[in-house]
Amino acid sequence: MSAFGAAIDAIFADGNVGEDALWRSGGAGAGVPVRVVRKSPDSVVGFGDSRALLPSVLIDVRRSDIAEPAAGDTFEIAGDLYEVIAAPLSDGLGLVWTCEAAKQA
Repeated sequence: MSAFGAAIDAIFADGNVGEDALWRSGGAGAGVPVRVVRKSPDSVVGFGDSRALLPSVLIDVRRSDIAEPAAGDTFEIAGDLYEVIAAPLSDGLGLVWTCEAAKQA
């Protein structure tokens, strides 16, 4: 394992950063336990000459835990359900997927 891989594992294992979650491919099934890092940055979206500040949810998950997440997959985190709403992006080292998600009611 590389130093970067070990650092990523330490971040996800840290109880202050990482969280336990259940990942469901296509939103179905019993779910696979994974560790995630949930982020909620604000996004600035342009509408013509106007701009709007919108909340967003990004969920990072290790590629070693999920080979290929996809839109329509779900993560259950602390009793809340999040659906992946766009194609996940991989980091430059190929260690982490970043999934844009929306909280389900």
